Amino acid sequence: MTTDYQQAREALGQRLRELRMSAPEGRLTGTGLAARLGWAQPKISKLENGKQTATPEDLQAWADATGQPAAYGELLARLRGFESHIRSWRRQLASGHQPVQQGIAAEYERSAVIHGFESATVPGILQTADYARHVFTRYAELQRSPRDTEAAVRARLKRQELLYDGTKRFEILIGETALRSLICPPAVLAAQLDRLAGLVGLDTVHLGVVPLAASLKIPPTVPFWVHDERLVMVEIWHAELWLDDADSIALHLRTWRTLRESAVFGTDVQRLISQARGTLNVA
Repeated sequence: MTTDYQQAREALGQRLRELRMSAPEGRLTGTGLAARLGWAQPKISKLENGKQTATPEDLQAWADATGQPAAYGELLARLRGFESHIRSWRRQLASGHQPVQQGIAAEYERSAVIHGFESATVPGILQTADYARHVFTRYAELQRSPRDTEAAVRARLKRQELLYDGTKRFEILIGETALRSLICPPAVLAAQLDRLAGLVGLDTVHLGVVPLAASLKIPPTVPFWVHDERLVMVEIWHAELWLDDADSIALHLRTWRTLRESAVFGTDVQRLISQARGTLNVA
């Protein structure tokens, strides 16, 4: 969690405390407010101390319970302000994966040059329908989110039309682990590897692989995508970070270029793909 995010959450908590203390009918205790809301008292403390992120429903209930419903708009604006950078998967996936895919696609459409890195899975922009189907199913299980797998797959494949847009350039690095990770059945992975092999040499896609045996200056860690020099998307287990400050963008581009020093390209990528496919024993 970033310092800026935590500071913003604590500031929201301070504002919630102010509303509780300045209730028109008199100062409310934390216990009294919890009883009025039907919440456990620790939730009041966590929200006020920036230890828990409020939902829009929490903020509406708080404003109403403290007798200051007009404050809801301000509270929601504060929440939206810091959640525009830290996008919780729980909230994003409340309606399934399709809306998330559509939002990401909009950023790809706005971008001319995309730098991406994925260490252990094939990037969504390069996935086959079957591979994507298994990925969405696994993540829906993990996040306990609605299963709209087929709609999500269609949205992801629709985004792939941008690979053939001559005004765009995709600079993509993946770890060799992505060529071997069985997040899907071997036959599905084999078809996915065939798809990757077919993309090597496409004029809009520059695909590099960081071999397992490569000498590394930095360890490959979380996936990230840099859109032009205006936005970075970073995926972590509980949230997706959207960072637009110059320092974060410069850091991720520097990270990408450092990882690129350990990558191979062209015929060497074809060789690694062929080796990985050969271990699957699939025709």
